[in-house]
Amino acid sequence: MIFVIEDDPIMARCIKNAAGADARIFSNAIEAMQALDEEMPKLIFLDILLTGPDGFTFLNEMISYPDTAKIPVVIVSSLDFGSKDLSVYGVVGILNKDTMTPDDIKDYVRKYAE
Repeated sequence: MIFVIEDDPIMARCIKNAAGADARIFSNAIEAMQALDEEMPKLIFLDILLTGPDGFTFLNEMISYPDTAKIPVVIVSSLDFGSKDLSVYGVVGILNKDTMTPDDIKDYVRKYAE
């Protein structure tokens, strides 16, 4: 299972299509946190600028629990994070919405979710 947490429905579908049939879309952080109670994804693609609680709120909540703190997260954003080290949040990569390709998404799926 792969979680795609993205409030733009077109972007969410694009990520899901590249990630594969085993991906679930959540339009906000609250829905995704509730779903974590039911199943643990192998990988999460996370937008930071979400409607409602933002992506960093979600990340802070995730790392507060030992079982969810180990889930790899790929940030998908148009924000520039420069050389910030986000590994404390379980972030294994950052994809820029303006330049990413479906192959970029597939690479993370192959590395963390297969």
